[in-house]
Amino acid sequence: MTRNFTHMSLRSRLALLAAVAVAIAVTGAAIACWAVTQQQLTNQLDNNLTNVQASPGYVQALLRTCGTQQTGAGTSDSSPTPYTIQVVTADGTVCTAPGKSTIKVLADDVAVARGLKSSALHDSEAEDGVVMRVATSKETATPGWASRSIAISIAQPLTVVDEPLETLALLLFGVAGFGVVGAATAGLAIARAGLRPIERLTQTVEHIADTDDLSTQIPVSGEDEINRLARSFNSMTTALAESRDRQQQLIADAGHELRTPLTSLRTNIELLIRSENSGRVLPSTMRTELLDSITEQITELSSLVTDLQELSRQEGRSAHRTLQVEPLHEIAASALRRSRLRGPNLSFVDALEPWYVRAERHALERAIVNLLDNAVKFSPPGGEVAISLRGGTLQVRDHGPGIPEQDLLYVFERFWRSPSARSLPGSGLGLSIVSHVVTQAGGKVDLQNAQGGGTVATVRIPGAPTPPPGVEPSGH
Repeated sequence: MTRNFTHMSLRSRLALLAAVAVAIAVTGAAIACWAVTQQQLTNQLDNNLTNVQASPGYVQALLRTCGTQQTGAGTSDSSPTPYTIQVVTADGTVCTAPGKSTIKVLADDVAVARGLKSSALHDSEAEDGVVMRVATSKETATPGWASRSIAISIAQPLTVVDEPLETLALLLFGVAGFGVVGAATAGLAIARAGLRPIERLTQTVEHIADTDDLSTQIPVSGEDEINRLARSFNSMTTALAESRDRQQQLIADAGHELRTPLTSLRTNIELLIRSENSGRVLPSTMRTELLDSITEQITELSSLVTDLQELSRQEGRSAHRTLQVEPLHEIAASALRRSRLRGPNLSFVDALEPWYVRAERHALERAIVNLLDNAVKFSPPGGEVAISLRGGTLQVRDHGPGIPEQDLLYVFERFWRSPSARSLPGSGLGLSIVSHVVTQAGGKVDLQNAQGGGTVATVRIPGAPTPPPGVEPSGH
Protein backbone atom coordinates (compact mmCIF):
# COMPACT_ATOMS: atom_id res chain seq x y z
CA MET A 1 0.00 0.00 0.00
CA THR A 2 2.80 2.40 0.93
CA ARG A 3 4.66 1.60 -2.28
CA ASN A 4 1.55 2.19 -4.38
CA PHE A 5 0.98 5.51 -2.61
CA THR A 6 4.52 6.72 -3.27
CA HIS A 7 4.17 5.84 -6.96
CA MET A 8 1.01 7.94 -7.32
CA SER A 9 1.19 11.42 -8.77
CA LEU A 10 1.28 14.34 -6.34
CA ARG A 11 -2.14 15.45 -7.55
CA SER A 12 -3.67 12.02 -6.85
CA ARG A 13 -2.00 11.84 -3.46
CA LEU A 14 -3.41 15.23 -2.44
CA ALA A 15 -6.90 14.22 -3.58
CA LEU A 16 -6.64 10.91 -1.73
CA LEU A 17 -5.38 12.57 1.45
CA ALA A 18 -8.20 15.12 1.29
CA ALA A 19 -10.77 12.35 0.87
CA VAL A 20 -9.29 10.36 3.76
CA ALA A 21 -9.20 13.42 6.02
CA VAL A 22 -12.83 14.30 5.25
CA ALA A 23 -13.86 10.66 5.67
CA ILE A 24 -12.27 10.53 9.12
CA ALA A 25 -13.84 13.85 10.13
CA VAL A 26 -17.30 13.01 8.77
CA THR A 27 -17.23 9.51 10.26
CA GLY A 28 -16.24 10.84 13.65
CA ALA A 29 -18.96 13.51 13.51
CA ALA A 30 -21.56 10.94 12.39
CA ILE A 31 -20.66 8.52 15.20
CA ALA A 32 -20.77 11.31 17.75
CA CYS A 33 -24.14 12.53 16.41
CA TRP A 34 -25.59 9.01 16.47
CA ALA A 35 -24.33 8.38 20.03
CA VAL A 36 -25.73 11.68 21.32
CA THR A 37 -29.09 11.04 19.63
CA GLN A 38 -29.25 7.52 21.10
CA GLN A 39 -28.55 8.85 24.56
CA GLN A 40 -31.17 11.58 24.19
CA LEU A 41 -33.86 9.17 22.95
CA THR A 42 -33.06 6.65 25.69
CA ASN A 43 -33.21 9.36 28.36
CA GLN A 44 -36.51 10.61 26.95
CA LEU A 45 -37.97 7.08 27.01
CA ASP A 46 -36.78 6.56 30.60
CA ASN A 47 -38.33 9.86 31.66
CA ASN A 48 -41.63 8.94 30.03
CA LEU A 49 -41.73 5.52 31.69
CA THR A 50 -40.75 6.96 35.06
CA ASN A 51 -43.35 9.74 34.95
CA VAL A 52 -46.24 7.61 33.73
CA GLN A 53 -48.58 6.58 36.57
CA ALA A 54 -51.08 3.77 36.19
CA SER A 55 -54.51 4.84 37.42
CA PRO A 56 -55.86 2.97 40.48
CA GLY A 57 -58.91 1.86 38.47
CA TYR A 58 -56.69 0.34 35.76
CA VAL A 59 -54.67 -1.52 38.41
CA GLN A 60 -57.86 -2.81 40.06
CA ALA A 61 -59.17 -4.03 36.73
CA LEU A 62 -55.86 -5.71 36.08
CA LEU A 63 -55.94 -7.43 39.49
CA ARG A 64 -59.49 -8.63 38.95
CA THR A 65 -58.45 -10.05 35.61
CA CYS A 66 -55.71 -11.99 37.31
CA GLY A 67 -58.16 -13.30 39.96
CA THR A 68 -56.49 -11.60 42.89
CA GLN A 69 -59.03 -8.75 43.50
CA GLN A 70 -59.92 -8.21 47.23
CA THR A 71 -63.34 -7.28 48.48
CA GLY A 72 -63.94 -3.56 48.49
CA ALA A 73 -61.82 -2.89 45.42
CA GLY A 74 -62.57 0.22 43.39
CA THR A 75 -64.11 0.44 39.95
CA SER A 76 -62.13 -0.68 36.96
CA ASP A 77 -60.61 1.58 34.30
CA SER A 78 -59.89 -0.19 31.03
CA SER A 79 -58.76 2.81 29.00
CA PRO A 80 -56.30 1.79 26.19
CA THR A 81 -52.62 2.65 26.73
CA PRO A 82 -49.43 2.43 24.56
CA TYR A 83 -47.58 0.92 27.49
CA THR A 84 -47.51 -2.61 28.83
CA ILE A 85 -48.45 -2.55 32.52
CA GLN A 86 -48.06 -5.50 34.80
CA VAL A 87 -48.23 -6.15 38.53
CA VAL A 88 -45.35 -7.86 40.30
CA THR A 89 -45.88 -9.33 43.75
CA ALA A 90 -43.33 -10.01 46.45
CA ASP A 91 -43.20 -13.69 45.57
CA GLY A 92 -42.52 -12.94 41.91
CA THR A 93 -46.05 -13.48 40.62
CA VAL A 94 -46.79 -11.44 37.50
CA CYS A 95 -50.19 -10.17 36.44
CA THR A 96 -50.29 -8.69 32.91
CA ALA A 97 -53.20 -7.07 31.17
CA PRO A 98 -55.02 -9.26 28.64
CA GLY A 99 -53.66 -8.92 25.10
CA LYS A 100 -50.22 -7.91 26.34
CA SER A 101 -47.22 -10.22 26.33
CA THR A 102 -45.83 -10.95 29.77
CA ILE A 103 -42.44 -9.37 30.41
CA LYS A 104 -39.75 -11.35 32.14
CA VAL A 105 -39.42 -10.26 35.79
CA LEU A 106 -35.94 -9.58 37.07
CA ALA A 107 -34.64 -9.62 40.62
CA ASP A 108 -34.76 -5.80 40.73
CA ASP A 109 -38.52 -5.89 40.12
CA VAL A 110 -39.08 -8.35 43.00
CA ALA A 111 -36.86 -6.23 45.26
CA VAL A 112 -39.07 -3.21 44.53
CA ALA A 113 -42.21 -5.24 45.34
CA ARG A 114 -40.70 -6.31 48.64
CA GLY A 115 -39.82 -2.74 49.52
CA LEU A 116 -36.06 -3.28 49.28
CA LYS A 117 -35.74 -0.73 46.44
CA SER A 118 -37.79 2.27 45.55
CA SER A 119 -37.61 1.75 41.77
CA ALA A 120 -35.92 -0.16 39.00
CA LEU A 121 -35.10 0.72 35.37
CA HIS A 122 -33.80 -1.92 32.95
CA ASP A 123 -34.21 -3.76 29.66
CA SER A 124 -36.10 -7.02 29.54
CA GLU A 125 -37.63 -9.35 27.00
CA ALA A 126 -41.30 -10.13 26.58
CA GLU A 127 -42.64 -13.58 25.81
CA ASP A 128 -43.14 -12.63 22.16
CA GLY A 129 -39.40 -11.77 21.90
CA VAL A 130 -39.76 -8.01 21.87
CA VAL A 131 -37.10 -6.19 23.86
CA MET A 132 -38.77 -3.81 26.30
CA ARG A 133 -37.62 -0.92 28.41
CA VAL A 134 -39.12 -1.46 31.89
CA ALA A 135 -39.62 1.00 34.77
CA THR A 136 -40.80 -0.63 38.06
CA SER A 137 -42.04 1.33 41.09
CA LYS A 138 -43.72 0.53 44.44
CA GLU A 139 -47.54 0.58 44.31
CA THR A 140 -49.22 2.10 47.39
CA ALA A 141 -52.13 4.05 45.92
CA THR A 142 -54.50 1.19 44.94
CA PRO A 143 -57.42 0.89 47.46
CA GLY A 144 -57.30 -2.36 49.40
CA TRP A 145 -53.66 -3.06 48.44
CA ALA A 146 -51.72 -0.56 50.45
CA SER A 147 -50.75 -3.16 53.00
CA ARG A 148 -49.68 -5.75 50.47
CA SER A 149 -46.27 -5.89 48.75
CA ILE A 150 -46.79 -5.29 45.04
CA ALA A 151 -44.99 -3.26 42.37
CA ILE A 152 -46.17 -1.86 39.07
CA SER A 153 -43.98 -2.31 35.95
CA ILE A 154 -44.59 0.02 33.00
CA ALA A 155 -42.80 -0.96 29.78
CA GLN A 156 -42.52 0.14 26.17
CA PRO A 157 -40.73 -1.55 23.23
CA LEU A 158 -37.22 -0.29 22.47
CA THR A 159 -38.23 0.00 18.84
CA VAL A 160 -39.40 3.52 19.64
CA VAL A 161 -35.64 4.30 20.03
CA ASP A 162 -34.10 1.83 17.58
CA GLU A 163 -36.21 2.77 14.55
CA PRO A 164 -35.30 6.51 14.61
CA LEU A 165 -31.66 5.54 15.22
CA GLU A 166 -31.67 3.25 12.19
CA THR A 167 -33.14 6.00 10.05
CA LEU A 168 -30.56 8.45 11.39
CA ALA A 169 -27.74 5.97 10.72
CA LEU A 170 -28.79 5.60 7.08
CA LEU A 171 -29.02 9.36 6.71
CA LEU A 172 -25.59 9.92 8.27
CA PHE A 173 -24.07 7.17 6.11
CA GLY A 174 -25.41 8.86 2.99
CA VAL A 175 -24.16 12.26 4.08
CA ALA A 176 -20.73 10.80 4.91
CA GLY A 177 -20.47 9.06 1.55
CA PHE A 178 -21.52 12.22 -0.29
CA GLY A 179 -19.00 14.22 1.75
CA VAL A 180 -16.14 11.83 0.95
CA VAL A 181 -16.93 11.80 -2.76
CA GLY A 182 -17.31 15.59 -2.77
CA ALA A 183 -14.04 16.01 -0.85
CA ALA A 184 -12.18 13.76 -3.29
CA THR A 185 -13.59 15.68 -6.26
CA ALA A 186 -12.86 19.06 -4.69
CA GLY A 187 -9.41 17.89 -3.59
CA LEU A 188 -8.60 16.80 -7.12
CA ALA A 189 -9.77 20.11 -8.55
CA ILE A 190 -7.89 22.14 -5.91
CA ALA A 191 -4.77 20.02 -6.38
CA ARG A 192 -4.95 20.52 -10.15
CA ALA A 193 -5.28 24.29 -9.74
CA GLY A 194 -2.73 24.58 -6.94
CA LEU A 195 -0.14 22.38 -8.63
CA ARG A 196 -0.39 24.05 -12.03
CA PRO A 197 2.63 26.32 -11.29
CA ILE A 198 4.60 23.30 -10.12
CA GLU A 199 3.59 21.49 -13.29
CA ARG A 200 4.94 24.41 -15.32
CA LEU A 201 8.13 24.30 -13.27
CA THR A 202 8.41 20.55 -13.87
CA GLN A 203 7.89 20.98 -17.60
CA THR A 204 10.56 23.69 -17.69
CA VAL A 205 13.04 21.51 -15.78
CA GLU A 206 12.34 18.59 -18.12
CA HIS A 207 12.76 20.89 -21.12
CA ILE A 208 16.11 22.11 -19.81
CA ALA A 209 17.20 18.53 -19.08
CA ASP A 210 16.24 17.45 -22.61
CA THR A 211 17.53 20.44 -24.56
CA ASP A 212 20.25 21.87 -22.26
CA ASP A 213 18.67 25.28 -22.91
CA LEU A 214 19.45 27.34 -19.80
CA SER A 215 17.85 30.45 -21.27
CA THR A 216 14.35 29.09 -20.56
CA GLN A 217 12.57 31.13 -17.86
CA ILE A 218 9.44 30.44 -15.80
CA PRO A 219 6.85 33.25 -15.71
CA VAL A 220 6.57 34.79 -12.22
CA SER A 221 3.37 36.62 -11.26
CA GLY A 222 3.22 36.76 -7.46
CA GLU A 223 5.02 36.52 -4.15
CA ASP A 224 3.76 33.18 -2.84
CA GLU A 225 5.96 30.15 -2.21
CA ILE A 226 5.52 28.75 -5.72
CA ASN A 227 6.47 32.04 -7.38
CA ARG A 228 9.41 32.40 -5.02
CA LEU A 229 10.53 28.93 -6.05
CA ALA A 230 10.13 29.86 -9.72
CA ARG A 231 12.11 33.08 -9.19
CA SER A 232 14.88 31.16 -7.43
CA PHE A 233 14.92 28.60 -10.23
CA ASN A 234 15.20 31.37 -12.81
CA SER A 235 18.09 32.88 -10.88
CA MET A 236 19.77 29.50 -10.70
CA THR A 237 19.45 28.83 -14.44
CA THR A 238 20.69 32.35 -15.21
CA ALA A 239 23.72 31.82 -12.97
CA LEU A 240 24.36 28.43 -14.56
CA ALA A 241 24.10 29.92 -18.04
CA GLU A 242 26.53 32.70 -17.12
CA SER A 243 28.89 30.20 -15.51
CA ARG A 244 28.78 27.97 -18.58
CA ASP A 245 29.39 30.97 -20.85
CA ARG A 246 32.34 32.06 -18.73
CA GLN A 247 33.71 28.54 -18.74
CA GLN A 248 33.37 28.22 -22.49
CA GLN A 249 34.94 31.63 -22.98
CA LEU A 250 37.78 30.73 -20.63
CA ILE A 251 38.41 27.48 -22.50
CA ALA A 252 38.32 29.27 -25.84
CA ASP A 253 40.62 32.06 -24.65
CA ALA A 254 42.99 29.64 -22.95
CA GLY A 255 43.13 27.50 -26.07
CA HIS A 256 43.91 30.55 -28.16
CA GLU A 257 46.61 31.75 -25.80
CA LEU A 258 48.16 28.30 -25.47
CA ARG A 259 48.22 27.75 -29.21
CA THR A 260 50.83 30.45 -29.94
CA PRO A 261 53.56 29.37 -27.47
CA LEU A 262 52.89 25.69 -28.19
CA THR A 263 53.22 26.26 -31.93
CA SER A 264 56.44 28.20 -31.47
CA LEU A 265 57.74 25.61 -29.03
CA ARG A 266 56.92 22.78 -31.43
CA THR A 267 58.62 24.59 -34.32
CA ASN A 268 61.81 25.12 -32.37
CA ILE A 269 61.92 21.56 -31.09
CA GLU A 270 61.25 20.14 -34.57
CA LEU A 271 64.08 22.29 -35.90
CA LEU A 272 66.46 20.89 -33.29
CA ILE A 273 65.31 17.33 -33.98
CA ARG A 274 65.70 17.78 -37.75
CA SER A 275 69.21 19.10 -37.18
CA GLU A 276 70.12 16.06 -35.11
CA ASN A 277 68.55 13.58 -37.54
CA SER A 278 70.14 15.12 -40.65
CA GLY A 279 73.57 15.38 -39.09
CA ARG A 280 73.80 19.08 -39.93
CA VAL A 281 74.77 20.77 -36.73
CA LEU A 282 73.28 24.21 -36.17
CA PRO A 283 75.65 27.06 -35.44
CA SER A 284 76.19 27.43 -31.73
CA THR A 285 74.69 30.92 -31.73
CA MET A 286 71.48 29.73 -33.41
CA ARG A 287 71.30 26.68 -31.16
CA THR A 288 71.65 28.85 -28.07
CA GLU A 289 68.91 31.16 -29.35
CA LEU A 290 66.59 28.20 -29.98
CA LEU A 291 67.20 26.79 -26.51
CA ASP A 292 66.64 30.20 -24.92
CA SER A 293 63.43 30.58 -26.91
CA ILE A 294 62.25 27.14 -25.78
CA THR A 295 63.03 28.02 -22.16
CA GLU A 296 61.17 31.31 -22.49
CA GLN A 297 58.14 29.63 -24.06
CA ILE A 298 58.06 26.95 -21.36
CA THR A 299 58.20 29.67 -18.72
CA GLU A 300 55.37 31.50 -20.46
CA LEU A 301 53.27 28.30 -20.56
CA SER A 302 53.99 27.67 -16.90
CA SER A 303 52.95 31.20 -16.01
CA LEU A 304 49.79 30.90 -18.07
CA VAL A 305 48.80 27.60 -16.45
CA THR A 306 49.51 29.03 -12.98
CA ASP A 307 47.32 32.07 -13.67
CA LEU A 308 44.54 29.87 -15.05
CA GLN A 309 44.64 27.73 -11.92
CA GLU A 310 44.58 30.81 -9.70
CA LEU A 311 41.65 32.34 -11.58
CA SER A 312 39.74 29.05 -11.51
CA ARG A 313 40.44 28.66 -7.79
CA GLN A 314 39.21 32.17 -7.04
CA GLU A 315 35.98 31.73 -8.99
CA GLY A 316 35.35 28.25 -7.60
CA ARG A 317 35.74 29.38 -3.99
CA SER A 318 33.87 32.67 -4.31
CA ALA A 319 30.53 31.13 -3.26
CA HIS A 320 32.01 29.25 -0.29
CA ARG A 321 34.58 31.78 0.89
CA THR A 322 34.71 32.98 4.48
CA LEU A 323 36.20 36.46 4.63
CA GLN A 324 38.20 37.46 7.69
CA VAL A 325 39.51 40.75 9.00
CA GLU A 326 42.95 41.28 7.45
CA PRO A 327 45.56 44.09 7.80
CA LEU A 328 45.79 45.45 4.26
CA HIS A 329 48.96 47.42 5.09
CA GLU A 330 50.77 44.26 6.19
CA ILE A 331 49.60 42.36 3.11
CA ALA A 332 50.82 45.19 0.87
CA ALA A 333 54.20 45.21 2.66
CA SER A 334 54.56 41.45 2.14
CA ALA A 335 53.69 41.79 -1.56
CA LEU A 336 56.24 44.61 -1.87
CA ARG A 337 58.99 42.40 -0.40
CA ARG A 338 58.27 39.76 -3.03
CA SER A 339 58.27 42.29 -5.87
CA ARG A 340 61.60 43.85 -4.83
CA LEU A 341 63.30 40.60 -5.83
CA ARG A 342 61.88 40.87 -9.35
CA GLY A 343 63.13 44.42 -9.93
CA PRO A 344 66.63 44.68 -8.52
CA ASN A 345 67.43 47.65 -10.77
CA LEU A 346 64.40 49.63 -9.64
CA SER A 347 63.80 51.80 -6.59
CA PHE A 348 60.68 51.19 -4.50
CA VAL A 349 58.89 53.81 -2.40
CA ASP A 350 56.18 52.85 0.08
CA ALA A 351 53.88 54.77 2.42
CA LEU A 352 51.46 52.34 4.07
CA GLU A 353 49.01 53.48 6.72
CA PRO A 354 47.05 50.92 8.80
CA TRP A 355 43.85 49.73 7.16
CA TYR A 356 41.80 46.62 8.02
CA VAL A 357 39.49 44.92 5.53
CA ARG A 358 37.45 41.74 5.23
CA ALA A 359 39.09 39.60 2.58
CA GLU A 360 41.04 36.42 1.91
CA ARG A 361 44.69 37.08 2.73
CA HIS A 362 46.34 34.85 0.12
CA ALA A 363 44.13 36.08 -2.74
CA LEU A 364 44.51 39.73 -1.76
CA GLU A 365 48.32 39.43 -1.56
CA ARG A 366 48.37 37.76 -4.98
CA ALA A 367 46.32 40.63 -6.42
CA ILE A 368 48.72 43.28 -5.04
CA VAL A 369 51.70 41.26 -6.30
CA ASN A 370 50.15 41.29 -9.78
CA LEU A 371 49.82 45.07 -9.68
CA LEU A 372 53.42 45.46 -8.54
CA ASP A 373 54.65 42.96 -11.17
CA ASN A 374 52.96 45.01 -13.89
CA ALA A 375 54.65 48.14 -12.55
CA VAL A 376 58.03 46.35 -12.49
CA LYS A 377 57.55 44.95 -16.00
CA PHE A 378 56.76 48.31 -17.60
CA SER A 379 59.21 50.47 -15.60
CA PRO A 380 62.42 51.56 -17.37
CA PRO A 381 65.78 50.53 -15.87
CA GLY A 382 66.51 52.63 -12.82
CA GLY A 383 62.88 53.71 -12.61
CA GLU A 384 60.76 54.07 -9.52
CA VAL A 385 57.77 52.06 -8.32
CA ALA A 386 55.65 53.65 -5.59
CA ILE A 387 52.99 51.98 -3.45
CA SER A 388 50.87 53.92 -0.96
CA LEU A 389 47.92 53.21 1.31
CA ARG A 390 46.07 56.23 2.70
CA GLY A 391 42.50 56.37 3.98
CA GLY A 392 41.70 52.95 2.58
CA THR A 393 42.95 53.78 -0.93
CA LEU A 394 45.82 51.65 -2.21
CA GLN A 395 47.77 52.98 -5.19
CA VAL A 396 50.58 51.43 -7.23
CA ARG A 397 52.41 53.91 -9.51
CA ASP A 398 55.04 53.29 -12.17
CA HIS A 399 56.85 55.60 -14.63
CA GLY A 400 56.57 53.43 -17.70
CA PRO A 401 55.13 54.23 -21.14
CA GLY A 402 51.52 54.22 -19.92
CA ILE A 403 48.48 52.70 -21.66
CA PRO A 404 46.75 54.12 -24.75
CA GLU A 405 43.43 55.68 -23.79
CA GLN A 406 41.47 53.41 -26.13
CA ASP A 407 42.91 50.33 -24.38
CA LEU A 408 42.00 51.31 -20.81
CA LEU A 409 38.50 49.86 -21.24
CA TYR A 410 39.85 46.35 -21.80
CA VAL A 411 42.70 46.02 -19.32
CA PHE A 412 40.71 43.86 -16.87
CA GLU A 413 39.41 41.42 -19.48
CA ARG A 414 40.83 37.92 -19.56
CA PHE A 415 43.80 37.35 -21.85
CA TRP A 416 43.61 40.91 -23.16
CA ARG A 417 47.03 42.42 -23.76
CA SER A 418 47.90 45.78 -25.21
CA PRO A 419 49.58 45.55 -28.63
CA SER A 420 52.63 47.25 -27.16
CA ALA A 421 52.85 44.63 -24.40
CA ARG A 422 52.39 41.46 -26.42
CA SER A 423 56.12 41.05 -26.84
CA LEU A 424 56.59 41.09 -23.06
CA PRO A 425 56.15 38.02 -20.83
CA GLY A 426 52.74 37.55 -19.26
CA SER A 427 49.50 35.65 -19.63
CA GLY A 428 47.01 38.51 -19.81
CA LEU A 429 45.24 37.18 -16.67
CA GLY A 430 46.99 39.19 -13.95
CA LEU A 431 44.62 42.15 -13.93
CA SER A 432 41.58 39.84 -14.31
CA ILE A 433 42.63 38.12 -11.09
CA VAL A 434 43.07 41.52 -9.42
CA SER A 435 39.57 42.63 -10.48
CA HIS A 436 37.97 39.40 -9.29
CA VAL A 437 39.68 39.41 -5.86
CA VAL A 438 38.92 43.07 -5.18
CA THR A 439 35.28 42.66 -6.24
CA GLN A 440 34.89 39.65 -3.93
CA ALA A 441 36.17 41.81 -1.06
CA GLY A 442 33.51 44.42 -1.85
CA GLY A 443 35.92 46.92 -3.41
CA LYS A 444 36.75 48.47 -6.76
CA VAL A 445 39.92 48.66 -8.84
CA ASP A 446 40.81 51.21 -11.51
CA LEU A 447 43.78 51.72 -13.83
CA GLN A 448 44.58 55.14 -15.29
CA ASN A 449 47.45 56.96 -16.89
CA ALA A 450 49.32 59.07 -14.35
CA GLN A 451 50.30 62.70 -14.77
CA GLY A 452 53.91 62.92 -15.82
CA GLY A 453 53.90 59.49 -17.45
CA GLY A 454 53.32 55.94 -16.34
CA THR A 455 50.20 54.35 -14.91
CA VAL A 456 48.55 54.32 -11.51
CA ALA A 457 46.40 51.41 -10.25
CA THR A 458 43.90 52.40 -7.55
CA VAL A 459 42.24 49.85 -5.22
CA ARG A 460 39.50 50.85 -2.78
CA ILE A 461 38.23 48.23 -0.30
CA PRO A 462 35.80 49.09 2.54
CA GLY A 463 37.44 48.89 5.94
CA ALA A 464 38.67 50.88 8.92
CA PRO A 465 42.02 52.08 10.31
CA THR A 466 41.49 49.85 13.36
CA PRO A 467 40.10 46.32 13.59
CA PRO A 468 36.54 45.86 14.95
CA PRO A 469 36.34 45.54 18.78
CA GLY A 470 36.95 42.00 19.93
CA VAL A 471 38.18 40.83 16.49
CA GLU A 472 41.78 39.76 16.18
CA PRO A 473 43.11 40.17 12.61
CA SER A 474 44.16 36.83 11.16
CA GLY A 475 47.55 38.27 10.21
CA HIS A 476 48.51 38.77 13.87
